[in-house]
Amino acid sequence: CCVASIARADISFVGTWKDDIKIDQEAVAAYIGGEFPPNGGAHSGRDWGKFDIEKEVIGLCPTECMWMDGGKLKIDNKECTRCMHCINVMPRALHIGDDRGCSLRVGAKAPILDGAQMGSLLVPFIKVEEPYDEIKEVIESIWDWWMEEGKNRERLGELIKRQHVQEPRHNPYTFWKEEEVEGGWDRDIADFRKDHRR
Repeated sequence: CCVASIARADISFVGTWKDDIKIDQEAVAAYIGGEFPPNGGAHSGRDWGKFDIEKEVIGLCPTECMWMDGGKLKIDNKECTRCMHCINVMPRALHIGDDRGCSLRVGAKAPILDGAQMGSLLVPFIKVEEPYDEIKEVIESIWDWWMEEGKNRERLGELIKRQHVQEPRHNPYTFWKEEEVEGGWDRDIADFRKDHRR
C-alpha cells in the first residue's frame, strides 16, 4: 500500500522485509561510472551532472547506515529503517530481501481541526502468505476491540487517543511503602554503596 496511508488510514499495511538488502556491487560500480541512470531514468529530462553516490545516496540515508569501503557499498542492515531511498535511486544495484511481509500501523487520521495524527506501529512484521490467516487474525481482533469500545462514527485513532495516556503524569515521583523497599528505610548506606559505586 501507499506509505502515505500511515497519515490517513485507520489500518495501513506497509511492505517490508526482515533480512538484508541485496547488493549487486557490479551494478553499484555501473551507477558510479554513469552507465545506468539514477532513479531509473526518472529525471532524464535535463542534465543533473554526474551521479555522486556520496551526495545522492549515502548522504541522504536517514540513519547513516551506508558507506563505501574500497569501492564497494556497505550497509549496516541492523540500523536500516527501510525508507527505500537507496533502492529507488539505484534499483538495479539494490533489492529488498527475500523474507518479505508487511508492517501494520493503526490509528491514523487527517482531520481539519486537530491536524494530522500518524498511525502507530502495531505489528512490526507479519508474513503475507495465502490464505492470509495471520493478517486476518490481527484485523479481526482490532475490529472486535473497536466495535466494543468505540463510539458511534469514532475513528480508530480517536478511540486509541481517548483510551490511552494523552499526557505524562503531573507528579513524576513514585512513592514507595517501606515494605516495598529492600532493606526498608533503615538500611546501612555502606552496604548499599558496595553494589552502587560512584
